[in-house]
Amino acid sequence: MTSIAFFERAGDPSGEIRYRPTAFAASLWAPGTLNGPAVCALAARAVEVEFGTEEFLPARCTIDLFKAARDVLTSTRTRLIRSGGRIRVVDVEIVQHPDGADEVVVARGTTVFLRTSTNPPGERWHRPPEMVTFHPPATTGDDLAPRFASDAPDGGLGEWQRDMSGHQNGHRKRIWTRAAPIVPGEEPTPFQRAVVSAESASLISNWGSTGIGFINCDLTVALSRLPHGERIGVEADIHIEDDGVSVSNAGLYDADGMFGTALVTAVNNAAAQIDFTTVDTSERYREA
Repeated sequence: MTSIAFFERAGDPSGEIRYRPTAFAASLWAPGTLNGPAVCALAARAVEVEFGTEEFLPARCTIDLFKAARDVLTSTRTRLIRSGGRIRVVDVEIVQHPDGADEVVVARGTTVFLRTSTNPPGERWHRPPEMVTFHPPATTGDDLAPRFASDAPDGGLGEWQRDMSGHQNGHRKRIWTRAAPIVPGEEPTPFQRAVVSAESASLISNWGSTGIGFINCDLTVALSRLPHGERIGVEADIHIEDDGVSVSNAGLYDADGMFGTALVTAVNNAAAQIDFTTVDTSERYREA
């Protein structure tokens, strides 16, 4: 999978590490723009490479996507805000460098690292096993394709499929996905896989009977632990929308169960609505 990546490393006379987007980072919303998973991936990687340690869990990662990222050279800037015994806070900026123009900050984020230990005594509520509705499908290690499922009209759980077009409906959705590497030759870490996959919360929550017309302007990932294995599941849990603004929350799963949540807010982007019954995403990535 190392031949696939969102970015390629690019040199710069200043010595700053920069990244050139690949075709896998291209967005479906508009030509020449980058998709949300690619931008969030670069932010997560920068934070973890600079400040990640085994003793601290990246328990919350919030990324604000306030400007469309373009297909131009991109870099990251990180800053340690707080380094305590139990909590560390790191800020990151995604900076773009258009030819012949000033640099532009297109996204910024904050990651909170918490020291791991043991749970306090006592019993607390957890969702009962019989209430869990995410059950991952069987896939092989060399299978890179995501799987999609949506609830059946009678309220039951629908079947997993590769084809997105069969799930363009108004029902609850879920995805079982494998995050692409961020740069060639470097497999994503569990934290990076969690952030990349969690960005799909916007897709599965805002995707309805006519396609997706909401575009998310942020992502917040909250983790109680790091995921196990290469695939991650994202299942819509809460969705509300009013006056062109939506709020969605999704559960994050691996083969061992739920390990976190993803929250996104989104704004009306119906002028560029994506209809997955007419867009062949698998063909697009084959071309890439």
